[in-house]
Amino acid sequence: MTALVTLEHDIRDIIAVFNQTFLTSHNTELVRGEEEPIYLPADENNPHHRVIFARGYFASALHEIAHWCIAGPQRRLLEDYGYWYEPDGRTAEQQAAFEVVEVKPQAVEWLLAASCGFRFQVSCDNLSGSIEPDRIGFTNKVREQVLLYLEHGIPERAKVLSEALRNHYGIPALTPATFK
Repeated sequence: MTALVTLEHDIRDIIAVFNQTFLTSHNTELVRGEEEPIYLPADENNPHHRVIFARGYFASALHEIAHWCIAGPQRRLLEDYGYWYEPDGRTAEQQAAFEVVEVKPQAVEWLLAASCGFRFQVSCDNLSGSIEPDRIGFTNKVREQVLLYLEHGIPERAKVLSEALRNHYGIPALTPATFK
């Protein structure tokens, strides 16, 4: 997988590919944000739904897109899809709940990262928590979900974007061997 270290990953590329793929069909655009990522539905001031990622980070864009790819139509009408978010500093119980809801979006994120030839790392997102997350265990759960998606079908928007990204970056079809 040497392509992971040799490809250029310019944030303008993923913005262009996402917007070419979904701006017309889903009235949704990918936007570079500042501090915190957020999803904002269209409103009287903005005609498009916006997937806003943090600080121009490629990995943040992939993560926020992954959440959008699995959010249903009603969720996409709510700010941040109407999900709860327990901030950094979670207890062991809160971290476990976080990881349960993050398995599917992070599996989609891994699929999209692989579609770009970009290195994926799970986000346990608990830097100042009182417990050390089990990064290896969580990675294994995310990988299991990736393999389930490959076997039973990738969510439709993720599948469409994966194909567009693979075409852009010249990445071959994804297989279980891609996700070691």
